[in-house]
Amino acid sequence: MARKKNDVYAVVGVGRFGLAVAQTLLELGKDVIAIDINPQRLRPLEDTPADVYVVEEISQEAFIDAGLGSCRCIIIGVGKDIEASILAALNAKELGAERVICKVINADHAKILKKIGVEVIFPELDTGRRLAMRLSSNVTEDIFTLSSDFSIIQVKVPACYEGKTVVEADFRKKYGLNIIASVVDGKVDGQIGPQTVIKGGQFLVVAGRNDGLEKMQDDFDRLSDREA
Repeated sequence: MARKKNDVYAVVGVGRFGLAVAQTLLELGKDVIAIDINPQRLRPLEDTPADVYVVEEISQEAFIDAGLGSCRCIIIGVGKDIEASILAALNAKELGAERVICKVINADHAKILKKIGVEVIFPELDTGRRLAMRLSSNVTEDIFTLSSDFSIIQVKVPACYEGKTVVEADFRKKYGLNIIASVVDGKVDGQIGPQTVIKGGQFLVVAGRNDGLEKMQDDFDRLSDREA
């Protein structure tokens, strides 16, 4: 039976970035196709459910032979070869993938890819931003950067919110943010509704623009300092 596009992700170029993406997708139960011109880079995936392909070149023919036409999302992790990266992204777009995400190394590289509708990611920049936001706040547990102006964070809620519902807390009005999950004792609950009651000191997973997240962090830090 042919796999549906929603079920299949491809990683093109399995360096440190590509390998981390592939392994995480596998841990999440996703079907993964991984291709690279260097067989050594694919070795860590050989004993996993991933479909692994060594190719002679990063070309559309190689993509088709590896089954990338069945992929909803193709992640390009090609390293410092900008020409190969752009060509890989073009080939992925022409295969009809709904999303093509490409690792980039500079602003010009990103600008070219955005012109053809490719999502870009700066791994080093994103890692630095995550670390800075965590270090600058006493209440932020983790952050996942989705773009230059939108992120998801896991934040500890000040005790003064204890007993309030999501509607009463009104993070959307105050900060333009949405609560998408809660974390209690390491267990994630994604069933968040308007009448969900917040527990003081619990962690909430909140999504929104970075300016709203930063304002919320500042407010939560001040409230937590007062309660300490």
